[in-house]
Amino acid sequence: MSAPDRGQAGFEEFVAARRQALLRTAYLLTGSHEDAEDLVQVALVKAVPYWSRIADHPEPYVRRILARESVSRWRRRRWRELSTDTLPERSAAAPDPTDRAALHEALARLAPRQRAVIVLRYFDDLTERQTAEALGIGVGTVKSQTRDALARLRGLLPDLDEEPATLTR
Repeated sequence: MSAPDRGQAGFEEFVAARRQALLRTAYLLTGSHEDAEDLVQVALVKAVPYWSRIADHPEPYVRRILARESVSRWRRRRWRELSTDTLPERSAAAPDPTDRAALHEALARLAPRQRAVIVLRYFDDLTERQTAEALGIGVGTVKSQTRDALARLRGLLPDLDEEPATLTR
């Protein structure tokens, strides 16, 4: 098997092959198609200067950029949010956990790091170690964030199946 192309052609091949998967991950991290497009674009731009070093295995590096940039964006936007005295009205019916919209809404209500851990572990099928490397945190932190995030999801979606694998696609 030949070595990966470390030039522009190799980068373009990677983008063509993995763009949809990266967009899916970014959408799950941000909850918005527009923000997901922006997030993937930023991640790819940040990966270009390091392409010659990461060309052998670029996806973990790009995923790490996606996850970290998503958290950074959330932190930058957080101070701009305005508090209100009245809460918006909620639907009288409980959300249906089989409905993708309900799951996406519940994911959006998780803390950014919890959301990143759930997306990388269960939507992208990364191991605990791969998730830890992608986020630059310890495996123990991945485990505790996963536990807390799943508990929060179960609280938000009480009928959610106990098996985390049912969260996939």
